[in-house]
Amino acid sequence: MRGQSHVVGFVLILGFGVIALGTLTVGVGTVIDSQSSNADGARVAGDLSEAVGVVDRTGVYTDRVSFTEGSLTTVERSLRVFIDGTLAHEIGVDALRFERDKRTVTAVGGAVVHGAGASAWLESKPPITSSESNEVLVIGAPVLGAGYTTVGGQGGVTVTLQSNISHSRTSLGRGNFSVAIETQTPGPLERYFETLNATTTRRTFSGDEHGSVVATFPLERTGYLVVHDLALEVNDG
Repeated sequence: MRGQSHVVGFVLILGFGVIALGTLTVGVGTVIDSQSSNADGARVAGDLSEAVGVVDRTGVYTDRVSFTEGSLTTVERSLRVFIDGTLAHEIGVDALRFERDKRTVTAVGGAVVHGAGASAWLESKPPITSSESNEVLVIGAPVLGAGYTTVGGQGGVTVTLQSNISHSRTSLGRGNFSVAIETQTPGPLERYFETLNATTTRRTFSGDEHGSVVATFPLERTGYLVVHDLALEVNDG
């Protein structure tokens, strides 16, 4: 009987050890996956910032976006320009959106927004320049023009982004301007526009999937709209 109790005791100890080892393994795996997700997010944010930073580019360029796991998808997004409260231009700029677990990186309207759980921040600013002293507002609007596509997988993914960049400028005349950018993560854009002394509100427009951040700039000024057409092609590999 005593020998049997020793055996039972050893089995229990062994069982607790296995449970503890299993818990430790799960914990280590979670940490490793989190670190890999962080690394993917940082890498994709850098790659997308390079790919959509097209203000000083013209002609054909090839950029690559690499990640170990996740997906990169083109999604519909809109940018609108209002003059004296009236809609003057509505542009389908679209966006590139990377997703892995609870981490996202979205390139929209020239900005790159990095999200992790409930937090989000700007990796790259939108090409919108405001000068109160010169009474000028320049609204840059990078347009992907890629159509719908998605690329993803595990074990290492490389996405090729080929663009043929051209630019067109439209004079908007004098007026009081507002710019609206459709986004799933409005906070970072709101904070950016506030640094330009703009007043921000949120508004959902008919036909849009998500709401928009609407930035209204103070004082009457001369406005210009510069459309940066990427003519983007998204390919696996």
